[in-house]
Amino acid sequence: MALPRCHLVYAVAPEGMSAREANDLLNAYIGTPERGLPVFHDHFTGKPHGGFVVFEVRNAAEEAKLSDPGLLAGWSLRSHALTFALTGVGFTAQTEFTIEAYGQTTLDELRASEGDDQRFWWRERG
Repeated sequence: MALPRCHLVYAVAPEGMSAREANDLLNAYIGTPERGLPVFHDHFTGKPHGGFVVFEVRNAAEEAKLSDPGLLAGWSLRSHALTFALTGVGFTAQTEFTIEAYGQTTLDELRASEGDDQRFWWRERG
C-alpha cells in the first residue's frame, strides 16, 4: 500500500478489565512511536472498554508494527487503512469536509453554538 496513509485501530479490552486499566493501556499503546504518528484517539464509554486511534503511518516498519498488539496483547484489535486520510493533515481536512458536506455546517459554526459545559475540555486549550 502506498504510504503515507492513516490507519484506524479499533481496540476492545478483555472482559473483566476495568475502564481505568483499559484507558491507561490504550494511552500507553498510543504513545509507542513505532506505530506511526497518533493523529486522533478516544475511549469508549460503558462496555466494552477500549477505544480507537488513528495513526499516520509513514513507512513499512510502522505499517508492520500495526499487527503487533504490544501492550494490548489479549485485546480484540482491528486495523483498517483509510481511503481519504492519507496524513494527519488529510484526516483533519476530511473531518472538516464531512462536517460541511454532510452536516451542512462548519467547525467554526459548531464552536460558536456550543453551550457552556464543563465537560468541554477543549475550550481550556484555547
